Amino acid sequence: MSRPSTFAPPPGTRTHFLATPRGPFAVLDAGTAAHGTVLLLPGFTGSKEDFIDLLPRLTAAGYRAVAVDGRGQYGTPGSKDDEAPYAQEELARDVLAQAAALDAEGPVHLLGHSLGGQIARAAVLLDPAPFRSLTLMSSGPAQVSASQQQRVKLLSDALAVMDMAQVWNAIQLMETPADTETGTGAATGEGTGTAPGVDSGLGDRDDLRRRWLAGSPAQLRATGRQLCVEPDRVAELAAVPLPKHVVSGDHDDAWPVPLLDEMAVRLGARRTVVAGADHSPNTDRPLETARALVDFWDGTDGTFWDGTNGANG
Repeated sequence: MSRPSTFAPPPGTRTHFLATPRGPFAVLDAGTAAHGTVLLLPGFTGSKEDFIDLLPRLTAAGYRAVAVDGRGQYGTPGSKDDEAPYAQEELARDVLAQAAALDAEGPVHLLGHSLGGQIARAAVLLDPAPFRSLTLMSSGPAQVSASQQQRVKLLSDALAVMDMAQVWNAIQLMETPADTETGTGAATGEGTGTAPGVDSGLGDRDDLRRRWLAGSPAQLRATGRQLCVEPDRVAELAAVPLPKHVVSGDHDDAWPVPLLDEMAVRLGARRTVVAGADHSPNTDRPLETARALVDFWDGTDGTFWDGTNGANG
């Protein structure tokens, strides 16, 4: 899970609910759309705050950047018990509604991190018209790795018998001193990040705990299951005439980097590997990640990305 350096939005960021026919969605809304609008979807156990370190860099490049909490994530309401609203197609239709509600001049650039990438893919496959490009960040072609499936199952089993506060406490007890120092953990999550652990000395425990407690257990159960059974839909996505970008760190436990390399080739997508980043380049290396994103978006110019001008970042 991404671990933002802060939960405080950058100056000038508008924190509000985006009204849509499918309900309100909590967003961080920054910048003006001189060069376009970007919609940012967080991953499993994450939230819109995962993009805080990117926002100033994206807005400085002339983009309006809108990071959103999905249904049942942190600031966005959602059922605590009913898993039906969290079916992947329902979440994809939420994204289509969000894109329409942005009232942007023209299609928007869509970026999804990890689970958010699979939801973004599903939205594009339902209707690519609202989108100018698609970026999949640390989000692979199908289900997560076997080790991550085990972590997701551990979380699901815990949520079946404990409430969110009890699960949080259990996660803290399961962390080793090394986990606490490095940000890895013993419970669940994507990549080296787990459910909300603690970075020693950063003072983020209260924020991470608050985010965890605000989430929906039904959402975690449903989307965790999706991560473990997601089919390979790369061929379908490759047939959609949108510019595509595959971004990751140079190490990833959720989807091995060579698998992401192969997916980019199959998609005819631009490929960026952010040196020194793990599963969350948006928080691990925000400056380098923002540069790669802006370079891609600036280069699309609303035209089809044929893969011939792809590059490693």
